[in-house]
Amino acid sequence: MQRLICAAIGLLATAALPALAANLRQAPPAEPYRKLSDLAGGPEFMPGIGTLYVDPATLPDGPYLAYDRRGKLASTIYMVPINDFEFHKRLGNLKAPGGEVDHVDIYYETGHPGLREPHYHIVLWHVPKADEALVSR
Repeated sequence: MQRLICAAIGLLATAALPALAANLRQAPPAEPYRKLSDLAGGPEFMPGIGTLYVDPATLPDGPYLAYDRRGKLASTIYMVPINDFEFHKRLGNLKAPGGEVDHVDIYYETGHPGLREPHYHIVLWHVPKADEALVSR
């Protein structure tokens, strides 16, 4: 009986993941996500990144949900302070709440509104490489 209950819970959780991802594919995402520009100031749309939403409880690392100008989810971004790398912080289990990941980029940032200290962006792209341009303008 206990195995049956565990299997049922696992099946329900697995079935809920695509639904959760579908609910995040169009901005604005539901609570607890809030627009980063409302939380930290700065521009609403950042070229190369998009419009960011984040659960304030997960700051500064994220995940941040990044949307293009049409409100379509383009990527999930983690912003990891340099100190976390210098002190060998474990970065496992990076979730992609927006669903399937097409490819990943990692790049250095000197700082910007929302995270002024130097950090790395770990970008889990939900769109093909050719569609990255949708957040560049």
